[in-house]
Amino acid sequence: MADVVDSEMMGGEPDGFERLWTPHRMAYVRNASERKKFEGAHECPLCQKIDADDREGLVVHRGEHNYVVLNLYPYNPGHLMVCPYRHVGWYTDTTDAERDEMGALTQQAMRVLERVSGTKGFNVGMNQGQTGGAGIAEHLHQHVVPRWVGDSNFLPIIAHTKAVPELLDDTWQRLSEAWTNEG
Repeated sequence: MADVVDSEMMGGEPDGFERLWTPHRMAYVRNASERKKFEGAHECPLCQKIDADDREGLVVHRGEHNYVVLNLYPYNPGHLMVCPYRHVGWYTDTTDAERDEMGALTQQAMRVLERVSGTKGFNVGMNQGQTGGAGIAEHLHQHVVPRWVGDSNFLPIIAHTKAVPELLDDTWQRLSEAWTNEG
């Protein structure tokens, strides 16, 4: 179990921050270079969704250059990712059309999520490269995470558990229908 430690206890000067010490995360940091690398589109889980059945692949919407998919390991219900069809890892390597549509689909995802779930806040962003924290560094994806007051707690830290109150298939059904109605 992680402990909250005051900086004074560690011999430092107080700076107003409480620190949550999570030494178990060092194993992840040390083994980062050993993480699976997806050498091409045939190995990439995001590329595999391109030809999969939408429901099976959790694809909510398909655009011309990008598609929108539910995150298989969501932070919150409705956690979406906007992904280019092309197997490209860096935002700076996208075409203008891919970049522009990614932005438009991100806006549309936010509108759909707000209408369907009533969320009034979002975390939107992308992790670039393995060092930047990307789980699948070889295939660019922008996260759209709906947020609600009080949706964060210590359950993941203390109990190694994330409570997600809706099944992915139920979320897929609601968002796919809403996206179709969005037009």
